[in-house]
Amino acid sequence: MTTGTALDAVGRDILRKLFGEPGKDPSRPSPPATQLAPEFFDLVRRFCYGMFWSRSGLALRDRSLITVAMLAAAGDQDQLASHLRGALNVGATRNELIEVLMHVGLYAGIPASVSALTTAARVLDPP
Repeated sequence: MTTGTALDAVGRDILRKLFGEPGKDPSRPSPPATQLAPEFFDLVRRFCYGMFWSRSGLALRDRSLITVAMLAAAGDQDQLASHLRGALNVGATRNELIEVLMHVGLYAGIPASVSALTTAARVLDPP
């Protein structure tokens, strides 16, 4: 059984690969929710990233593409924007991300795909 400390370390490593060093990029501050409920985000880091994102069955890049598709389907534009950046950081290409978001339209509906592509336009082609 993996300890909470080990899961925390693995989770931090995966988060670093996806989103960079925390606090290093002033243009990407921590979301206000992390200050509001830090214990919750400790749990997210250990459980989501330490326990699931670290599993060997899929590459980090593949998990990232799947996450982008699911967030787009769910309509969660804030998290989608963050995970689009993360996907780029772990090797997904701009064109792959666009293809994933277009494919979302087939299974989650055209409006979900259009909203996701609008978010992607802001992330992938900033002004």
